[in-house]
Amino acid sequence: MLEANMLSFRYNRQQQWLFQNLDLRIAPGEIVGLPGPSGRGKSTLAKILAGYLTAVHGSVLADGRPLPRSGYCPVQLLFQHPELAVNPRWKAGDILAEAGQPDAALLQDLGIEPAWLTRYPHELSGGELQRICLVRALTAHTRYLLCDEMTSMLDPLSQAHIWQRVLDIAEKRKLGLLVISHDKALLDKLCHRTNHYFATIADFPLLTIRFP
Repeated sequence: MLEANMLSFRYNRQQQWLFQNLDLRIAPGEIVGLPGPSGRGKSTLAKILAGYLTAVHGSVLADGRPLPRSGYCPVQLLFQHPELAVNPRWKAGDILAEAGQPDAALLQDLGIEPAWLTRYPHELSGGELQRICLVRALTAHTRYLLCDEMTSMLDPLSQAHIWQRVLDIAEKRKLGLLVISHDKALLDKLCHRTNHYFATIADFPLLTIRFP
């Protein structure tokens, strides 16, 4: 289980708390939704859960252990803007190699063409680059995947395709997923349950993703 225990965070002592005493649990194979308006701290929470930031108070445990400070982390984060999560001077193949040899079956599952691996990030569409980031995140060591508005910048067809693949992979590998989104329809479609710490369902607009 991925556990956030009594997390509190603010960026400096002069600012008010982004969140306080926040608890969150994600079991292997479980899909948990996290809605709420922008600026409430959802993305900050995701960065803490993945080890990019450290909470002022509280702890994060993955399967009973603190997140590792080096090597592979069992918790991986997918950002809303994939172009900000990669080195623009590296080709897609090099981006994948950073996390180890990519799984050929996974590349095929996500529809990644061999030609994409020879291109730089700016030569790929948003959907193509997000697929590359997804492969990089899904190493054999990954147990929990945090999806921070990861398809909100994509067209509906690309969104549906990526989410269908993520669901298939999560079910096969028994991954725990945290889905951060403003989209009520998406959360209703994907999630087993929703954590309302940052907002109630009424606080964010109803958008639609059509699944094939």
